[in-house]
Amino acid sequence: MNTLPPMLALEREGPVARVWLNRPDTRNAFNAELIHALDRCFAQLATEPELRVIVLGGRGKVFCAGADLGWMRDMATQGWDANHRDAQALAAMLWTIWSCPVPIIGRIHGDCFAGGLGLAAVCDVRVAAEGAQFCLSEARLGLLPATIAPYVVRAMGQSAAQRYMITAERFSAAQAARCGLVHEVVAPEQLDTHVQALIEGLRANGPAAVRACKQLVRDVAQAPLSPELRADTARRIADIRASAEGREGLHAFLDKRPPAWTTDPCSRKS
Repeated sequence: MNTLPPMLALEREGPVARVWLNRPDTRNAFNAELIHALDRCFAQLATEPELRVIVLGGRGKVFCAGADLGWMRDMATQGWDANHRDAQALAAMLWTIWSCPVPIIGRIHGDCFAGGLGLAAVCDVRVAAEGAQFCLSEARLGLLPATIAPYVVRAMGQSAAQRYMITAERFSAAQAARCGLVHEVVAPEQLDTHVQALIEGLRANGPAAVRACKQLVRDVAQAPLSPELRADTARRIADIRASAEGREGLHAFLDKRPPAWTTDPCSRKS
């Protein structure tokens, strides 16, 4: 991968990639450079067939506090065209992460505000430390969370998203879990242990099956229960049953042995 700017750190450990927002002095706030770096990073990771899991987290005391104040100040002096280009870049970055075929775990601690909440929402599994705070704060600034809205609404549901977007109030990790935005809330000292357990669980599953499951959910979530959908889902299960991975998984289960992908040197920690 081409060299990333220091504000984004990438660590590789065999088939696991850890992407860190690395602007702790600005509470990992977005600016144009960080948005571009995230877009490039996830676009590249999406092309790597051997990659099994990506973890997205933030260095320092918080996950992401939203937009950088200097960047916001600059945008406030710009006209519609510049603001539109800027918003399009953010929307493109979120789409790149959302459409990445590799499962993404969001490691959330401290503040997860505004655009940072959108960044969490595009992850597949979201784990938060107790004490984490969430906020869709845009309305308080006379703005709205438009580019992140498609992902936030999917992650937390229409009712909760409507409440927190219009009130711009802070809410806790426990409240985030109740509405589905967060899947697990753990003690801060257990955050990395829990993320590691999720990584190991994902690596125990069939690599192609995990990617296919991720795509399946995206495709059927809003689809009508039609003959076309029944035909499509029947084709998908037939495809994977007849695949080399599907056959290996079934034979391993029947033979009461680990499947090959759990013993492949490429799938073990390096």
